[in-house]
This record gives sequence, C-alpha cells and structure tokens, in this order.
Amino acid sequence: MTDRPAVTEAVAGYLSRLGLREDLAPTTRTLAELQRRHLDALPWENLAIMLGRPDSTDPGETLGRIAAGGNAGYCFHHNGAFEIVLRALGFTVERRFGHVQGREIPPLNHLALLVTIGDRRWWPDLGLGDALRDPVEVVAGEIRQGPFRYEITETTGGCAGEWTFRHDPAGSFPALDVRASSPTDAEVAESHRVLSMPPDGRFTRVLVAGRRDDTGADVLRGIRYQRLGDGAFTRDLASYDDWRAALESLGVSLSGVGDHELRSLHARMLAGHEERNALD
Repeated sequence: MTDRPAVTEAVAGYLSRLGLREDLAPTTRTLAELQRRHLDALPWENLAIMLGRPDSTDPGETLGRIAAGGNAGYCFHHNGAFEIVLRALGFTVERRFGHVQGREIPPLNHLALLVTIGDRRWWPDLGLGDALRDPVEVVAGEIRQGPFRYEITETTGGCAGEWTFRHDPAGSFPALDVRASSPTDAEVAESHRVLSMPPDGRFTRVLVAGRRDDTGADVLRGIRYQRLGDGAFTRDLASYDDWRAALESLGVSLSGVGDHELRSLHARMLAGHEERNALD
C-alpha cells in the first residue's frame, strides 16, 4: 500500500462536514463523491470581499475555516483547500494555472487541479460556480452534465497538459484556458489581492453566491436570483428578508456578520440594480 500523509484535524473536520469517513481510497469514485458533497455543502461566494474583509487564500487557513463551519470563498479558496484534502487521501494531484477568457487582469484568475489516477488524468473543480458538477477526464470532446453541454479542447503544438474548457452558452463565462504551469501560493495571493481590492477588483463590484446541483445551478448576483437549467426562473429580491433568505438557502454562512452589515450590502446591491435598470 502507498504511504500517505496522516489525516490532520482540519482534513478530518472537512470530511466530517461533508458526511464522509477518513479512510477513503484515492479512486475516481471517491473523487466524484468528494466533489459532489463539497458542492452540496459549500457555495461559491464573495461575501467576505463585499464586506471589505477578504479572507486569505492560504489553503490551510481556508481548510480550517471550512472545517469549522465557515464559508469557503471563490476558486482560489475552494480548490486550494481541496488540494490539501486530496493529498491527505493519497491522490496524485498537481496545480494548474487557469485563465477565464475575456478577463485579462490578472492573468491568473482561476486555480485548477489535475489528478492522475492510473494512466488517466482527471479534472475536479469546485470553483467554477455554475459549471462542472462532476470531475471530468481531460480528453478532447463534448461533455454532458445535466442540462448543460461543455467541451474540452486539448492544446496541440504547445505544452503537454494544457486544455481549454468551453462552458455552456447559458453559463457565466465563455471559456477557461488551463496551462501547464503550477502557480505558487504567493502568485495566487497576489492575484487574489488584485481581484479583491476596491475600487477595481473584479470581485468587489457585485455580491455573487451560487451552487451547482444535479439539474442546474442557483445563482444570486446582486439582488437578482436565478435558476439555470431545469426549473429556470429569474427573481429580483428587492426585499431584504427575501434576499437574506436566498443567501441562507444557498448555504452561505452568515455567522459573525452583523444584521446592519447585511442590510447595508443589500441596499448597495439594490441601488446598483436600480441604476443599471435606469440606464437600459
């Protein structure tokens, strides 16, 4: 049997939160179960950033926060913590540099993971919001997951281990390029600083929280609450109580957040929504 690191308290707490035991084998079945359970329990969200106190992208800190019942954050947080868990369970995992097309600054704006099981390469991703529900094998071709259609195109004539992911047209971004380089914690932290610092940080403009499930995705953007996929709908939550209930229904923890802070954030999102509507 291959030696693997001992399961730390944080990893054990994470697995407990997902309702999983610690003696999981590093298999494709385990990988899929981990991704699904994680997505069910932990939404993609930028609440801490919108409240003016962005969390560190240090993977150990993120994992500890999740294990204690807190929120994760966005892709750098979700996938950074997940890398620690995968290594603790004996998976062979590598980081990959990700770039969402159309978002030029910073160039590193997504952290991807590549897991090798046997002679097959798998891409689990917990930080794509309304995209992948299950890990996918990195093989060129079409992918169907629930109501959504995706496509992977592997790079030819360039570096091995690079690919482009094309999202469903209904999704929140067009495509993601994954490169062969492996970003360091410091590089991730610097990109996070750019994304999370006002006034220009992309994640400082609008509150976003979302969760992917078997048949679609629920997304709250500002005050607009949408269902993508089966049972699609769009609702504008002008009521603070309705908006707060939507956050909680998505699994966003509001522990430690004052009611006055949330009311102020809702008021900002409502004002921005009304301003945009006035310009249309």
